[in-house]
Amino acid sequence: MKRVLLLGDSIRIGYQDYVREFLKEECEVIYWADDNGRFVQYNYWQLNQMFRIHGHFDIVHFNNGYWDMNIEPPCEEALNPIPEYIAGLKKIVTYIKKQKAIPIFANTVPIYSDGSSNDNTGTKASITYKNEWVIDYNKAAETLMKKENVQINDMYSRMLSGPKYFKCPDMLHLTENGYKECAILTAEAIRRHL
Repeated sequence: MKRVLLLGDSIRIGYQDYVREFLKEECEVIYWADDNGRFVQYNYWQLNQMFRIHGHFDIVHFNNGYWDMNIEPPCEEALNPIPEYIAGLKKIVTYIKKQKAIPIFANTVPIYSDGSSNDNTGTKASITYKNEWVIDYNKAAETLMKKENVQINDMYSRMLSGPKYFKCPDMLHLTENGYKECAILTAEAIRRHL
């Protein structure tokens, strides 16, 4: 049975259990249950830890975005401006391929209305968000993934079809229906490689 690693931010935490349930007869799905991948450098560190602890994975499905584009006061610029974000994503993709695994990249889900909210995983971080940032970061990431021949799980487009883009009251995270939709997309993306 193939082994699949899910990495990413709190959006991934919201859909990870659904993905495991959907694929339980087809592959083993592993994730860091109570910690999210935050920004690209942290996600890279988690990626290495998961390979070190669990051994080989056949497929790695990952995302980053909200933390990278975040401008958390008193800081006045994004944690990772786009060139740094892309360099981090490339490092992640290169690592996954070196481990003889298949990378799948999930783009960042849309923002219905600009604002800020606290991260919901206990980090005490404040995440500021604007959809124009999401569009710019997704465009840059998708250009890289196409160049690297990496499959893109287009969560952004799917979330546009839901009421208020499936956003819960904090307008950053998703409703349960939104997480289920992301899980369906993720399971479909993974099944292409089983």
